[in-house]
Parts: sequence; structure tokens; C-alpha cells
Amino acid sequence: MNTEKFNGKAKIYEKYRPAYPEALMDYLYGDMGFNKSSTIADVGAGTGIFTRQLLEKGSRVLGVEPNKDMRTSAESWLKAFDNFIPVDGTAEATKLENNSVDFVTVAQAFHWFDAAAFRKECVRILKPAGQVILVWNSRVAYAAVVVENAAVCKRFCPDFKGFSGGIDEKPSDFSLFYKNGLYETKKIDYNISYDLDGFIGRNLSASYAPDSKNVCYHEFINSLTELFYKYAHKGELVVPNITRCYAGEV
Repeated sequence: MNTEKFNGKAKIYEKYRPAYPEALMDYLYGDMGFNKSSTIADVGAGTGIFTRQLLEKGSRVLGVEPNKDMRTSAESWLKAFDNFIPVDGTAEATKLENNSVDFVTVAQAFHWFDAAAFRKECVRILKPAGQVILVWNSRVAYAAVVVENAAVCKRFCPDFKGFSGGIDEKPSDFSLFYKNGLYETKKIDYNISYDLDGFIGRNLSASYAPDSKNVCYHEFINSLTELFYKYAHKGELVVPNITRCYAGEV
């Protein structure tokens, strides 16, 4: 796992990244068997956006995050939750005890991991029959605003390889990750609305986005602003989004 990608991004990430739909939480705490007694390892927890939603359900959550800026932000933001335990660990070496968690969750981060090493670590830390849940908020790749947003990123961001590391643009196949190639897929329509500040902030929170010292920064902002006003209605831009969830044993 690349632990340095989000250096300096914690504040903007916490402020502008969207949470996940309540329908997803209903699915996890209904069909998937999550409950208040569950111990969950939220790996690649970042600033704790998804972690917080699990904590609000009453579960005990181990927020595993290797980036110091992101982890410190989560510790500050989630300090009111007695059921939150921050952990300085990576996806491939969580530092958690053997057979200690009921579920492993990963929100918006799996594409940064060494999948084989992470799978091995999940086998080690999960209790028998424990499951791994992979979650993404994914832009609808063919929507006009998303296509043009990607074009802006390609122009100004050399490290841009597609949203979520390209995972939004191709069908997901996790058969090599999950046990016997078996996993359950859940998709939830979850369009996300932004004002101008939110739309720009969401783009700047990406690992590949230029910071204010970059020579392309102001051109990037100007292009995003033009794109916002092209598609916004009464100061609001709705970006088509699907929340995708994959679950199974490893």
C-alpha cells in the first residue's frame, strides 16, 4: 500500500469526500449481519468517513490507517466514540491480532492495496467465516459531466489513471480475491449533489490533484469552475453516482 499518496490531503479529504448511503448501512446491518456486537477492521480508514458510519451503528471499529495526517484527522474527528480504536498499520500488515475481527471493511481504498498480501492478512485477522466488504462511491463513467471531468483531470493531473485508480471505468472482477471466486455484489443508486466549492473540493481531494504550489493549479480550478457552471442548475451540480459493494469470505 502506498502510504504517502494522501500526504497533505487530510483536511480537504475530510471536508469534501461524501459519505455513503443509508441504504448501504441498512444492507450491511441487515443482510450481511453487522450488529452492535461486531468488531470491524476498517482498513485504509483515511479520515474516518465510513468508519464514523459504522461507529454510529454501535459497532467496535479498528480504524487501520498508515498515513499519519489522515489517521490524526480521524482521531480528532472521532474522539467522542468510545468504540473507535485507531491503528497505525497497513492493509498488508494491520498489526491486529489473529482471528480478532468479525468483518473487514474497505471504503474507497482497495485499489491502493497489494491484493494478494491484503487477502493473506484478512485470512489471518478474521474470525472463522468472517467476511471482507469492499465499497466504492463510483461516478457513472458514461455521464457527460463525468466524461468531461475526467478530461480535465487528464489534462492537468499527470498521475490521473481514471477515477478510483480506473476502477470506475471497468467491470469489477474480484474472483481471484474472494474464496473460491464467490462474492456478493450490491449496487445502490446514489447521485451526489455539489455546490461550486464542494465540486472543486471533491476534485482537489484526489491523490493525483495538484496542490496550490503546482503551476497547473489555477488552470485546473478554472476548468473545473467552467465545467460546474456548464452542468449546474441553480447553483447545484448533480453527479451521477453508484455505490458498489462486494462481500464474501477470503
